[in-house]
Amino acid sequence: MAKSPRSPNNFLASLSPSDFKLLHPHLTLIELGNEAVLFESDANVRNVYFPHSGIISLVVPLSGGQMIEAAMVGHDSIVGASSALDGRVSLNKGIVQLPGAASVVSVAPFRKAAEQSDTFRTALIRHEQVLFVQAQQSAACNATHKVEARLARWLLRARDLSSDDTMELTQEFLSQMLGVQRTHVSTVAQSLQKLGLINYNRGRVQITNLRGLRKEACECYAVVKSHYDRLLN
Repeated sequence: MAKSPRSPNNFLASLSPSDFKLLHPHLTLIELGNEAVLFESDANVRNVYFPHSGIISLVVPLSGGQMIEAAMVGHDSIVGASSALDGRVSLNKGIVQLPGAASVVSVAPFRKAAEQSDTFRTALIRHEQVLFVQAQQSAACNATHKVEARLARWLLRARDLSSDDTMELTQEFLSQMLGVQRTHVSTVAQSLQKLGLINYNRGRVQITNLRGLRKEACECYAVVKSHYDRLLN
């Protein structure tokens, strides 16, 4: 999707001038700090986020303290929209996976914009659809695909959103996102490193063979990407 100069965020950039004016006076630019919690599961969402850079993970907390990632959002979309619109609590926890920046708007003006414009609501529905597709595919992926393929898929998605081949990602964070034991992350990362696909050292991942990593990834990466292209372009 082509971006207009008015915003690095794809959702905001895709809006018509009239729809953008509904939000623009209420937007504030903030920094997304590493591992900052934007909202908790089962809590009211007070703000809606439009990332410019960085990555936000929507995760499902489990009673044992583990977290499973349902979706990953960056400059391509929007975070917190559905919960803000219907006034209900969030079904996920929103946590900053990679630091960056975002435009943020409080719930009241966001709802008002949605009430005033059919085209604004249509854009929201499409972005919520792609988040649902991503969550659905992640569930299937976690249930059926080997961890090496899942890690490759996850790194490719993170690279698409960060536009960087090098990312700061600790073993603990990767284990939470992939739903595996922390020690398993090291083993899987070493496996990809032996294949010459990545370098992994002290929490830093560098993709060294992009084509090879795409071949190693499960089908879920391409499936989600095709849905994004179809629904948002």
